[in-house]
Amino acid sequence: MDCVVTGGNVKVLAKAIHSLSRIGDELYLEPQEDGLALRSVNSSRSAYACFLFSPLFFSRYCVYTIPLGHAFRCKMAIKCVQAVFRSLSSLEKTVEKCHIELDGEKSRLTFTLHCKHGLLKTHNLSFQDSESLQAVFDKESCANMLRAQPRLLVDTVLHFPPSLEEVSVSVSGERVWFRNHVDDEAEQSKAMLTELCLSSDEFDHFAVGAQTSITFCLKELRGLLVFAESTGLPVSVYFDEPGSPVVLSVTDSVLEVNFVLATLSDDSNLCNHNNNTKRARSPPPPDDFMTDDIDSYLIAMETSELAGPSDALAPRCPSSNHTLTTQPSVDIHRRRLERGEEEEEEEDTEDTERPPNKKVSFVVKGLAVTYTTVGINVTLTPLPLSLYSCSVPLSLFRVSLSL
Repeated sequence: MDCVVTGGNVKVLAKAIHSLSRIGDELYLEPQEDGLALRSVNSSRSAYACFLFSPLFFSRYCVYTIPLGHAFRCKMAIKCVQAVFRSLSSLEKTVEKCHIELDGEKSRLTFTLHCKHGLLKTHNLSFQDSESLQAVFDKESCANMLRAQPRLLVDTVLHFPPSLEEVSVSVSGERVWFRNHVDDEAEQSKAMLTELCLSSDEFDHFAVGAQTSITFCLKELRGLLVFAESTGLPVSVYFDEPGSPVVLSVTDSVLEVNFVLATLSDDSNLCNHNNNTKRARSPPPPDDFMTDDIDSYLIAMETSELAGPSDALAPRCPSSNHTLTTQPSVDIHRRRLERGEEEEEEEDTEDTERPPNKKVSFVVKGLAVTYTTVGINVTLTPLPLSLYSCSVPLSLFRVSLSL
Protein backbone atom coordinates (compact mmCIF):
# COMPACT_ATOMS: atom_id res chain seq x y z
CA MET A 1 0.00 0.00 0.00
CA ASP A 2 1.17 3.49 -0.87
CA CYS A 3 -0.93 6.58 -0.17
CA VAL A 4 -0.54 10.32 0.39
CA VAL A 5 -2.70 12.58 2.56
CA THR A 6 -2.53 16.33 1.96
CA GLY A 7 -3.83 19.57 3.44
CA GLY A 8 -6.45 19.49 6.15
CA ASN A 9 -7.01 15.76 5.72
CA VAL A 10 -3.81 15.16 7.69
CA LYS A 11 -5.49 16.58 10.78
CA VAL A 12 -8.61 14.49 10.10
CA LEU A 13 -6.46 11.35 9.98
CA ALA A 14 -4.75 12.34 13.22
CA LYS A 15 -8.09 12.97 14.92
CA ALA A 16 -9.28 9.55 13.83
CA ILE A 17 -6.27 7.84 15.38
CA HIS A 18 -6.74 9.75 18.65
CA SER A 19 -10.42 8.73 18.73
CA LEU A 20 -9.47 5.08 18.21
CA SER A 21 -7.05 5.33 21.13
CA ARG A 22 -10.07 5.80 23.41
CA ILE A 23 -11.37 2.40 22.35
CA GLY A 24 -8.45 -0.02 22.55
CA ASP A 25 -4.69 -0.41 22.78
CA GLU A 26 -4.13 -1.84 19.30
CA LEU A 27 -4.71 -0.41 15.84
CA TYR A 28 -5.86 -2.79 13.11
CA LEU A 29 -4.99 -1.62 9.61
CA GLU A 30 -6.49 -3.17 6.49
CA PRO A 31 -5.98 -1.66 3.00
CA GLN A 32 -8.93 -2.44 0.73
CA GLU A 33 -9.95 -1.54 -2.77
CA ASP A 34 -12.74 0.69 -1.47
CA GLY A 35 -10.43 2.48 0.97
CA LEU A 36 -8.19 2.23 4.02
CA ALA A 37 -9.86 0.76 7.13
CA LEU A 38 -8.59 1.60 10.62
CA ARG A 39 -10.19 -0.40 13.44
CA SER A 40 -9.87 -0.95 17.16
CA VAL A 41 -11.64 -2.93 19.87
CA ASN A 42 -11.41 -2.83 23.66
CA SER A 43 -10.19 -5.71 25.79
CA SER A 44 -13.67 -6.82 26.86
CA ARG A 45 -14.99 -6.77 23.25
CA SER A 46 -17.81 -4.45 24.28
CA ALA A 47 -16.76 -1.48 22.11
CA TYR A 48 -15.69 -1.49 18.45
CA ALA A 49 -14.77 1.39 16.15
CA CYS A 50 -13.99 1.57 12.44
CA PHE A 51 -12.81 4.46 10.25
CA LEU A 52 -13.06 3.79 6.52
CA PHE A 53 -11.30 6.39 4.33
CA SER A 54 -12.31 6.16 0.70
CA PRO A 55 -9.69 6.54 -2.08
CA LEU A 56 -11.00 10.07 -2.67
CA PHE A 57 -9.76 11.06 0.75
CA PHE A 58 -6.15 10.61 -0.44
CA SER A 59 -4.37 12.51 -3.14
CA ARG A 60 -2.85 9.18 -4.10
CA TYR A 61 -4.05 5.75 -3.08
CA CYS A 62 -2.46 2.58 -4.41
CA VAL A 63 -3.07 -0.95 -3.16
CA TYR A 64 -0.72 -3.70 -4.23
CA THR A 65 -2.19 -6.63 -6.10
CA ILE A 66 -3.24 -9.28 -3.59
CA PRO A 67 -4.27 -12.83 -4.51
CA LEU A 68 -8.00 -13.41 -4.33
CA GLY A 69 -9.10 -14.43 -0.83
CA HIS A 70 -5.81 -13.36 0.82
CA ALA A 71 -6.45 -9.83 2.13
CA PHE A 72 -3.57 -8.18 3.95
CA ARG A 73 -4.22 -7.26 7.58
CA CYS A 74 -1.90 -6.11 10.33
CA LYS A 75 -1.99 -4.62 13.81
CA MET A 76 0.32 -2.53 15.97
CA ALA A 77 0.34 -0.63 19.24
CA ILE A 78 -1.86 2.40 18.83
CA LYS A 79 0.38 4.52 21.06
CA CYS A 80 3.15 4.24 18.47
CA VAL A 81 0.89 5.61 15.73
CA GLN A 82 -0.48 8.24 18.07
CA ALA A 83 3.04 9.51 18.70
CA VAL A 84 3.39 10.30 14.98
CA PHE A 85 0.53 12.82 15.22
CA ARG A 86 1.28 13.99 18.73
CA SER A 87 0.74 17.73 18.33
CA LEU A 88 -2.67 18.17 16.72
CA SER A 89 -2.61 21.95 16.95
CA SER A 90 0.57 22.30 14.89
CA LEU A 91 -0.18 19.66 12.25
CA GLU A 92 -2.34 21.90 10.12
CA LYS A 93 0.19 24.74 10.32
CA THR A 94 3.42 22.85 9.81
CA VAL A 95 2.63 19.60 7.93
CA GLU A 96 1.89 19.88 4.22
CA LYS A 97 1.37 16.20 3.44
CA CYS A 98 1.76 12.75 4.94
CA HIS A 99 3.12 9.80 3.00
CA ILE A 100 2.10 6.34 4.25
CA GLU A 101 3.84 3.26 2.92
CA LEU A 102 3.26 -0.30 4.04
CA ASP A 103 5.88 -2.95 3.27
CA GLY A 104 4.53 -6.42 3.92
CA GLU A 105 7.83 -8.21 3.30
CA LYS A 106 9.71 -6.19 5.90
CA SER A 107 6.72 -5.91 8.26
CA ARG A 108 7.19 -2.18 8.42
CA LEU A 109 4.80 0.75 8.22
CA THR A 110 6.39 4.11 7.38
CA PHE A 111 4.91 7.54 8.03
CA THR A 112 6.73 10.43 6.39
CA LEU A 113 5.61 13.94 7.31
CA HIS A 114 6.52 16.63 4.81
CA CYS A 115 6.72 19.81 6.80
CA LYS A 116 7.34 23.39 5.74
CA HIS A 117 10.82 24.58 4.82
CA GLY A 118 11.70 21.14 3.41
CA LEU A 119 11.69 19.37 6.80
CA LEU A 120 10.97 15.61 6.73
CA LYS A 121 9.91 13.49 9.71
CA THR A 122 10.05 9.74 9.17
CA HIS A 123 8.55 7.17 11.56
CA ASN A 124 9.20 3.47 10.94
CA LEU A 125 6.79 1.23 12.84
CA SER A 126 6.83 -2.54 12.96
CA PHE A 127 3.61 -4.56 12.86
CA GLN A 128 2.40 -8.12 13.00
CA ASP A 129 -0.16 -10.01 10.98
CA SER A 130 -3.63 -10.30 12.43
CA GLU A 131 -6.99 -11.89 11.79
CA SER A 132 -9.94 -10.01 10.40
CA LEU A 133 -11.61 -7.65 12.87
CA GLN A 134 -15.17 -6.89 11.85
CA ALA A 135 -18.25 -6.29 13.96
CA VAL A 136 -21.53 -7.74 12.74
CA PHE A 137 -24.33 -5.17 12.93
CA ASP A 138 -27.16 -3.80 10.85
CA LYS A 139 -27.89 -0.24 11.84
CA GLU A 140 -30.63 0.19 9.24
CA SER A 141 -32.82 -2.38 11.01
CA CYS A 142 -32.87 -0.45 14.30
CA ALA A 143 -36.25 0.88 15.40
CA ASN A 144 -34.92 4.25 16.63
CA MET A 145 -32.69 6.71 14.83
CA LEU A 146 -31.53 10.14 15.97
CA ARG A 147 -29.30 12.60 14.12
CA ALA A 148 -27.93 15.77 15.69
CA GLN A 149 -25.14 18.24 15.25
CA PRO A 150 -22.05 17.42 17.33
CA ARG A 151 -22.27 20.74 19.20
CA LEU A 152 -25.63 19.74 20.70
CA LEU A 153 -24.30 16.42 21.99
CA VAL A 154 -21.04 17.96 23.22
CA ASP A 155 -22.96 20.55 25.27
CA THR A 156 -25.12 17.75 26.69
CA VAL A 157 -22.18 15.55 27.68
CA LEU A 158 -20.40 18.48 29.36
CA HIS A 159 -22.91 18.34 32.22
CA PHE A 160 -21.65 14.90 33.27
CA PRO A 161 -18.44 14.54 35.33
CA PRO A 162 -15.37 13.14 33.55
CA SER A 163 -15.29 10.19 35.94
CA LEU A 164 -18.75 9.00 34.87
CA GLU A 165 -18.53 5.65 33.12
CA GLU A 166 -22.04 5.01 31.82
CA VAL A 167 -24.91 7.14 30.56
CA SER A 168 -28.55 6.23 29.97
CA VAL A 169 -30.57 7.49 27.01
CA SER A 170 -34.37 7.29 27.05
CA VAL A 171 -36.66 8.24 24.17
CA SER A 172 -40.35 8.93 23.83
CA GLY A 173 -42.47 10.30 21.03
CA GLU A 174 -41.13 13.85 21.31
CA ARG A 175 -38.30 13.93 23.85
CA VAL A 176 -34.91 12.42 24.67
CA TRP A 177 -33.53 12.12 28.21
CA PHE A 178 -29.84 11.83 29.07
CA ARG A 179 -29.08 10.78 32.63
CA ASN A 180 -26.14 9.32 34.49
CA HIS A 181 -26.42 5.63 35.31
CA VAL A 182 -26.48 4.90 39.06
CA ASP A 183 -25.66 1.34 40.07
CA ASP A 184 -28.11 -0.42 42.38
CA GLU A 185 -25.29 -1.33 44.75
CA ALA A 186 -24.16 2.29 45.15
CA GLU A 187 -25.07 4.21 48.30
CA GLN A 188 -28.17 6.21 47.51
CA SER A 189 -27.23 8.92 50.01
CA LYS A 190 -24.01 9.67 48.11
CA ALA A 191 -25.33 9.20 44.57
CA MET A 192 -25.99 12.28 42.42
CA LEU A 193 -28.47 12.07 39.55
CA THR A 194 -28.01 14.35 36.53
CA GLU A 195 -30.69 14.41 33.86
CA LEU A 196 -31.12 16.49 30.71
CA CYS A 197 -34.15 16.59 28.46
CA LEU A 198 -33.92 17.47 24.76
CA SER A 199 -36.85 18.20 22.51
CA SER A 200 -37.26 16.53 19.14
CA ASP A 201 -36.98 19.95 17.46
CA GLU A 202 -33.31 20.14 18.44
CA PHE A 203 -32.42 17.12 16.28
CA ASP A 204 -31.87 17.11 12.54
CA HIS A 205 -33.67 13.80 12.27
CA PHE A 206 -35.90 12.24 14.95
CA ALA A 207 -37.45 8.81 14.31
CA VAL A 208 -38.62 6.79 17.32
CA GLY A 209 -40.34 3.51 16.57
CA ALA A 210 -40.23 2.12 20.11
CA GLN A 211 -40.01 3.95 23.43
CA THR A 212 -37.05 2.48 25.25
CA SER A 213 -34.06 3.25 27.44
CA ILE A 214 -30.48 2.08 26.89
CA THR A 215 -27.29 2.39 28.93
CA PHE A 216 -23.80 2.38 27.41
CA CYS A 217 -20.27 3.64 28.08
CA LEU A 218 -19.69 7.38 27.92
CA LYS A 219 -15.95 7.25 27.22
CA GLU A 220 -16.38 5.99 23.65
CA LEU A 221 -19.12 8.53 22.96
CA ARG A 222 -16.82 11.35 24.01
CA GLY A 223 -14.13 10.02 21.68
CA LEU A 224 -16.47 10.11 18.70
CA LEU A 225 -17.76 13.58 19.58
CA VAL A 226 -14.22 14.98 19.60
CA PHE A 227 -13.75 13.75 16.05
CA ALA A 228 -17.22 14.81 14.85
CA GLU A 229 -16.86 18.31 16.28
CA SER A 230 -13.50 18.84 14.55
CA THR A 231 -14.95 17.81 11.21
CA GLY A 232 -18.38 19.42 11.68
CA LEU A 233 -20.19 16.24 10.61
CA PRO A 234 -23.52 15.28 12.23
CA VAL A 235 -23.73 12.24 14.50
CA SER A 236 -26.35 9.56 13.92
CA VAL A 237 -27.45 7.21 16.71
CA TYR A 238 -29.08 3.87 15.87
CA PHE A 239 -30.44 1.75 18.71
CA ASP A 240 -33.13 -0.72 19.61
CA GLU A 241 -34.08 -2.47 22.83
CA PRO A 242 -31.74 -2.80 25.86
CA GLY A 243 -29.12 -5.48 25.34
CA SER A 244 -28.81 -4.77 21.61
CA PRO A 245 -25.78 -2.74 20.48
CA VAL A 246 -26.04 0.98 19.82
CA VAL A 247 -24.35 2.29 16.66
CA LEU A 248 -22.90 5.81 16.52
CA SER A 249 -22.23 6.82 12.95
CA VAL A 250 -20.60 9.73 11.12
CA THR A 251 -20.83 9.64 7.33
CA ASP A 252 -19.38 11.78 4.58
CA SER A 253 -18.67 11.34 0.88
CA VAL A 254 -15.05 10.35 1.59
CA LEU A 255 -15.39 9.01 5.12
CA GLU A 256 -17.51 6.54 7.10
CA VAL A 257 -17.20 6.10 10.87
CA ASN A 258 -19.05 3.50 12.96
CA PHE A 259 -18.83 3.03 16.71
CA VAL A 260 -20.60 -0.11 17.96
CA LEU A 261 -21.12 -0.14 21.73
CA ALA A 262 -22.69 -2.77 23.95
CA THR A 263 -25.68 -1.79 26.10
CA LEU A 264 -26.86 -3.11 29.45
CA SER A 265 -29.50 -5.80 29.23
CA ASP A 266 -32.67 -5.78 31.29
CA ASP A 267 -32.16 -9.49 31.99
CA SER A 268 -28.80 -8.87 33.63
CA ASN A 269 -30.21 -6.02 35.70
CA LEU A 270 -33.16 -8.18 36.74
CA CYS A 271 -30.83 -11.04 37.65
CA ASN A 272 -28.66 -8.77 39.78
CA HIS A 273 -31.79 -7.39 41.46
CA ASN A 274 -33.05 -10.90 42.24
CA ASN A 275 -29.70 -11.89 43.66
CA ASN A 276 -29.66 -8.84 45.88
CA THR A 277 -33.24 -9.61 46.99
CA LYS A 278 -32.34 -13.20 47.82
CA ARG A 279 -29.37 -12.04 49.85
CA ALA A 280 -31.52 -9.50 51.64
CA ARG A 281 -34.24 -12.08 52.39
CA SER A 282 -31.93 -14.90 53.37
CA PRO A 283 -33.21 -16.69 56.52
CA PRO A 284 -31.51 -15.81 59.79
CA PRO A 285 -29.13 -18.30 61.40
CA PRO A 286 -30.73 -21.01 63.56
CA ASP A 287 -31.85 -19.75 66.95
CA ASP A 288 -29.82 -20.94 69.91
CA PHE A 289 -31.89 -21.14 73.12
CA MET A 290 -28.67 -20.81 75.13
CA THR A 291 -28.31 -17.20 73.98
CA ASP A 292 -31.93 -16.32 73.18
CA ASP A 293 -33.29 -13.06 74.54
CA ILE A 294 -36.55 -14.79 75.52
CA ASP A 295 -34.66 -16.45 78.38
CA SER A 296 -33.80 -13.05 79.81
CA TYR A 297 -37.39 -11.96 79.36
CA LEU A 298 -38.71 -14.98 81.25
CA ILE A 299 -36.17 -14.43 84.02
CA ALA A 300 -37.45 -10.87 84.34
CA MET A 301 -41.01 -12.21 84.62
CA GLU A 302 -39.96 -14.60 87.41
CA THR A 303 -38.25 -11.90 89.46
CA SER A 304 -41.32 -9.67 89.10
CA GLU A 305 -43.15 -12.03 91.48
CA LEU A 306 -41.18 -10.69 94.41
CA ALA A 307 -42.06 -7.05 93.73
CA GLY A 308 -44.34 -5.38 96.29
CA PRO A 309 -44.50 -4.10 99.88
CA SER A 310 -42.58 -5.70 102.73
CA ASP A 311 -45.69 -6.92 104.59
CA ALA A 312 -46.75 -8.87 101.52
CA LEU A 313 -43.46 -10.69 101.53
CA ALA A 314 -43.29 -11.23 105.30
CA PRO A 315 -45.67 -14.19 105.56
CA ARG A 316 -43.84 -15.93 102.75
CA CYS A 317 -40.32 -15.14 103.79
CA PRO A 318 -38.39 -18.40 103.98
CA SER A 319 -35.31 -19.25 105.99
CA SER A 320 -31.83 -18.51 104.75
CA ASN A 321 -31.34 -22.02 103.46
CA HIS A 322 -34.69 -22.29 101.76
CA THR A 323 -34.76 -22.45 97.96
CA LEU A 324 -37.58 -21.65 95.55
CA THR A 325 -37.69 -23.19 92.09
CA THR A 326 -39.47 -21.56 89.15
CA GLN A 327 -42.49 -23.34 87.68
CA PRO A 328 -42.28 -24.36 84.01
CA SER A 329 -45.70 -22.99 83.16
CA VAL A 330 -46.24 -19.79 81.27
CA ASP A 331 -49.72 -19.29 82.76
CA ILE A 332 -48.37 -19.44 86.30
CA HIS A 333 -45.80 -16.77 85.46
CA ARG A 334 -48.44 -14.55 83.94
CA ARG A 335 -50.66 -14.85 87.01
CA ARG A 336 -47.70 -14.09 89.25
CA LEU A 337 -46.82 -11.07 87.15
CA GLU A 338 -50.40 -9.74 87.37
CA ARG A 339 -50.50 -10.37 91.12
CA GLY A 340 -47.21 -8.50 91.53
CA GLU A 341 -48.63 -5.52 89.67
CA GLU A 342 -51.75 -5.52 91.86
CA GLU A 343 -49.60 -5.57 94.99
CA GLU A 344 -47.63 -2.60 93.68
CA GLU A 345 -50.90 -0.70 93.19
CA GLU A 346 -51.98 -1.54 96.80
CA GLU A 347 -48.64 -0.27 98.04
CA ASP A 348 -49.33 3.15 96.56
CA THR A 349 -52.63 3.43 98.47
CA GLU A 350 -51.17 2.47 101.89
CA ASP A 351 -50.01 4.77 104.65
CA THR A 352 -47.34 7.19 103.46
CA GLU A 353 -45.57 7.08 106.89
CA ARG A 354 -44.08 3.69 106.12
CA PRO A 355 -40.30 3.80 105.50
CA PRO A 356 -39.55 3.91 101.77
CA ASN A 357 -38.53 0.70 100.11
CA LYS A 358 -35.15 0.33 98.48
CA LYS A 359 -34.87 -0.23 94.74
CA VAL A 360 -32.36 -2.70 93.41
CA SER A 361 -31.38 -2.81 89.71
CA PHE A 362 -29.41 -5.47 87.92
CA VAL A 363 -28.90 -6.64 84.34
CA VAL A 364 -29.65 -10.20 83.18
CA LYS A 365 -28.14 -10.91 79.77
CA GLY A 366 -28.56 -7.35 78.62
CA LEU A 367 -32.08 -6.78 80.12
CA ALA A 368 -32.37 -4.33 83.04
CA VAL A 369 -34.79 -5.44 85.80
CA THR A 370 -35.79 -3.14 88.71
CA TYR A 371 -37.95 -4.19 91.67
CA THR A 372 -38.45 -3.12 95.33
CA THR A 373 -37.52 -5.18 98.34
CA VAL A 374 -36.50 -4.72 101.97
CA GLY A 375 -33.51 -6.59 103.30
CA ILE A 376 -33.73 -9.41 100.77
CA ASN A 377 -30.88 -10.47 98.51
CA VAL A 378 -31.84 -12.09 95.22
CA THR A 379 -29.38 -14.46 93.60
CA LEU A 380 -29.82 -15.98 90.12
CA THR A 381 -28.09 -19.34 89.85
CA PRO A 382 -27.92 -21.17 86.49
CA LEU A 383 -29.23 -24.71 86.59
CA PRO A 384 -27.07 -27.63 85.40
CA LEU A 385 -26.95 -28.11 81.66
CA SER A 386 -28.88 -31.37 81.96
CA LEU A 387 -31.96 -29.50 83.24
CA TYR A 388 -32.25 -27.21 80.24
CA SER A 389 -35.35 -27.73 78.16
CA CYS A 390 -35.88 -26.56 74.62
CA SER A 391 -39.66 -26.79 74.72
CA VAL A 392 -40.13 -25.08 78.10
CA PRO A 393 -37.24 -22.62 78.56
CA LEU A 394 -38.67 -21.28 81.85
CA SER A 395 -36.56 -23.36 84.23
CA LEU A 396 -33.24 -21.99 83.19
CA PHE A 397 -32.52 -20.29 86.51
CA ARG A 398 -33.16 -20.89 90.20
CA VAL A 399 -34.09 -17.91 92.36
CA SER A 400 -32.68 -18.01 95.87
CA LEU A 401 -33.93 -15.61 98.53
CA SER A 402 -31.87 -14.97 101.65
CA LEU A 403 -32.46 -12.57 104.50
